[in-house]
Amino acid sequence: MAMLGASTPVVGELVTFSALTNVHSGAATKTGISLAPRSLQIREVGCRNFLRRRAKFSNRTQFKGLVTVRSALVEPELLTQVSKDRSALRKLQQLVENVSSSGEGRVRIQRVLDRAKMMPRLPTNAKVSENRVMGCTSQVWLTVELSNDGRVHFEVDSDSEVTRGLCSILLDGLNGATAQELLTVPASVLKGLRVGVETQSRANTWSNVLLTLQKRTSMLIAKKAGLSIVEPFPSLLITADDIVARGDFAKAQARYLSPDKAKVEELARLLEEKKIGVVAHFYMDPEVQGVLVAAQKLWPHIFISDSLVMADRAVQMANEGCKHVAVLGVDFMSENVRAILDRAGHEEVSVYRMSADHIGCSLAEAAESDSYIKFLEEASKTPKSMHVIYINTSLETKAQAHSRVPTITCTSSNVVQTVLQGFAQVPDLTVWYGPDSYMGGNLVEMFQQMLALSDEEIAAIHPSHTRGTIAALLPRLKYFKEGTCIVHDMFGKEVVGRVRQGYGDAFHTAHFEVPGEMFALAMEAKQRGMGVVGSTSNILDFIKEQVSQALQRGFEDRLQFVLGTESGMVTSIVGAVRKLLADHQELHGGSKVEVEIVFPVSSEAISETSSSNTNGAYDSTLAKLSVVPGVGSGEGCSISGGCASCHYMKMNSLDSLLQVCQLIETPGELLLTAHHARTYTTLIDGQTLGDLGCEPILHMRHFQATGALPEALVQHICR
Repeated sequence: MAMLGASTPVVGELVTFSALTNVHSGAATKTGISLAPRSLQIREVGCRNFLRRRAKFSNRTQFKGLVTVRSALVEPELLTQVSKDRSALRKLQQLVENVSSSGEGRVRIQRVLDRAKMMPRLPTNAKVSENRVMGCTSQVWLTVELSNDGRVHFEVDSDSEVTRGLCSILLDGLNGATAQELLTVPASVLKGLRVGVETQSRANTWSNVLLTLQKRTSMLIAKKAGLSIVEPFPSLLITADDIVARGDFAKAQARYLSPDKAKVEELARLLEEKKIGVVAHFYMDPEVQGVLVAAQKLWPHIFISDSLVMADRAVQMANEGCKHVAVLGVDFMSENVRAILDRAGHEEVSVYRMSADHIGCSLAEAAESDSYIKFLEEASKTPKSMHVIYINTSLETKAQAHSRVPTITCTSSNVVQTVLQGFAQVPDLTVWYGPDSYMGGNLVEMFQQMLALSDEEIAAIHPSHTRGTIAALLPRLKYFKEGTCIVHDMFGKEVVGRVRQGYGDAFHTAHFEVPGEMFALAMEAKQRGMGVVGSTSNILDFIKEQVSQALQRGFEDRLQFVLGTESGMVTSIVGAVRKLLADHQELHGGSKVEVEIVFPVSSEAISETSSSNTNGAYDSTLAKLSVVPGVGSGEGCSISGGCASCHYMKMNSLDSLLQVCQLIETPGELLLTAHHARTYTTLIDGQTLGDLGCEPILHMRHFQATGALPEALVQHICR
């Protein structure tokens, strides 16, 4: 294979896998904050043999090559040790300083516009979609070439004169630089630019152009070095008129986006005849979701959401005359629906699960372990402690926790505000978060990153906090380190490495439960307007907002979103995106926007396990699975590195739903005894376990409604 520049290595020296591992394990830091050690610590505690559970690729040599190329797309700041020549960086820094210090705002803007006039324009045939830079409010085109001596030559253009002027600074600073110089330029060098009227979108554009330039350079390196380009992840390409599935896993997801009409009509008929409402989680099987979405048009009492809203919608359905509620989710969801219905005075409404067997959740079960009880006992011995428990736990867990430590429930969308409000409202508070270890670690990481913000920026997140209060709360924020979701646990280093390499310039979405590597990637993207971290609803809203903005801009565009959560969400995403595209087409006669949803699964990853290669504790977990998920069967997860499909959620099949609905209000209803949602009548301190378990949920609802912790909770904490 021919290497770039026989006498001049492309990246100084090939970065080995071990060197990259050292970088990501915390040997290097960014702005003084370690990017990965906390995540790695969680992995060491919760899954000690993580590396042994990685995907087994048939061609290890090829994979090693991919890791080498990946060096260009890890955080550039972390790779400065590779490059000794920093002349391009110094030149770029000087150009930024020259523009930023050239007088008042109008003078600086004029200087940028003058630079735009001098910059050559790209020919029309280069202004095509494959040369577009994503994430820019104006159109930006970029072409990149790599010469035989390892130097990068690029051209850039935009339909915005200010953007052209800004890009000219990149062009003058980096055009002709060696690949190794360019790939180690940190995006932070652009933050010092002051033009005049500063906007986040302008800063995002500049960062996105640099990132896209680095990505395309690394791909050219791979091509010229004879290395394999990273294999694309499966994806769905959505247009106003069509959906195109790429890869076996995507085809499995797309198969049910146009459901069987007969099944839709049968389900809608049963639901209407027997007045059955349906609440389902976003992570349902695509077949189920496809039928439910279509049946909504025939029977309105069907709702698909995250876990928080399911119980609220069940109450609304009961208020509107539904006599039964079918819950499609794991068992703690049906328990919560049952309890909230009871508190709303709807004890007569029956609640059904979709399986006679236990529908578990690895995260909820972590909160039932002896180690979690010890965690709570430690909290109970600490004065002024508040336990913040994730909504995705059983009612019994919430009750047992609340009996030991004052407890409030949280979701992935309100956990940050819940914790910050607790520290603001209760002096000398200690917060104990659980059971999701990744979410806890990500919380700490986020608060540490906030220390780099100004007091004004922190106040925009929570008005009662400053850098001083954030620094003070960090030692008093504790989190459980042995609880993970088996789905989100799979978004680790290996998947993130491939995402960085092949999709560094895409929009990144991540659930708050993902490991620290995926969290860091999405947070980096968020800072430049290209990412979101939060709940399933937050992810859906972010995608809808980006698509809406692209449609408003009115030019041809393709938006690419990496889905960093359970793949079942794709049904809701596709439905929302297609509606936006169709509505725009109806109003304006056409849509030039395409949307690609990328599933970060490992298509070569094994779907079988070997007891000789896996950790014993992990083997015991696998032994409980009725089906080992694998790409070939459409679940999309390998044991070691893929993605994103919960086998527990898949116990809620379409056949089960139809069977339950058929048996309701018939003599065969006795067969559904084991399908009833669990109720709790055991007493704890004079309260039923069900009532006590609802109190943390009610505390959260009070906080959501008022922005303050309820006085009863504060008094409980301060006893």
